[in-house]
Amino acid sequence: MELSEFATRLDDRLDVAELDGLDYAVNGLQVGAEDATVDRAAFAVDGVELTFEAAAEWGADVLVVHHGVSWGGIDRVTGKEHDRLAALLGNDLALYAVHLPLDAHPELGNAAGLAGFLDLDVTGGFGREGPATVGVRARAAEPRSVADLRDRLADLPNDGVRVLEFGPDRIEDVGIVTGSGTDWLDEARETGVDALITGEGKQPAYHEAREAGVNVLLAGHYATETFGVRSLRGVVEGWDEGIGTTYIEHPTGL
Repeated sequence: MELSEFATRLDDRLDVAELDGLDYAVNGLQVGAEDATVDRAAFAVDGVELTFEAAAEWGADVLVVHHGVSWGGIDRVTGKEHDRLAALLGNDLALYAVHLPLDAHPELGNAAGLAGFLDLDVTGGFGREGPATVGVRARAAEPRSVADLRDRLADLPNDGVRVLEFGPDRIEDVGIVTGSGTDWLDEARETGVDALITGEGKQPAYHEAREAGVNVLLAGHYATETFGVRSLRGVVEGWDEGIGTTYIEHPTGL
């Protein structure tokens, strides 16, 4: 399959155009010759030298990531940008990156995947970003305790789960925004969810959660964002072209 077709298929499956202009990341094919051939595709959360080298060692033609190398464009190819691009170009490795569309997708997205991991049913969107949402709202079939959710989240590749236990003891209605999601605590207050589940928080989140009466569970930025790229691996494996795939796991603990 040509790289251009590979990228277009993923763009279409993730509705990348729907979030055009809302994301400070550049979504889609970031590096690579569009007429190159893709026989092997690697998947990882972060597009960095370590994953570039691992993908190249495995023999990948393209690496699909959540966090790419272009955030609002690349003005200078020096320092970190030079070294990362050199690792790609030196290994003839293409890079496809997708940020908010992979957070937001109702089936393949990080938040939807985390809801499924927690045995929660997605009921709609959460995490308003302009006309779109970057997370999901989900509901438990039976009330859950904070401890139960914390223990389940601890099974992810993290170094523990931080909990701000300021909400109800029985959790049924949950907002999920993976990565760094405490900016949506106001929405959690307004919508009346029992808990906000995300990856990492900012210092003001403590008082905002306390004043809102919302439980917050922080399970790690990396750990909450492994679901989307794993889902995309499954999509590519389902194509008829027989593209070989691998997932490169490298938890950061953050």
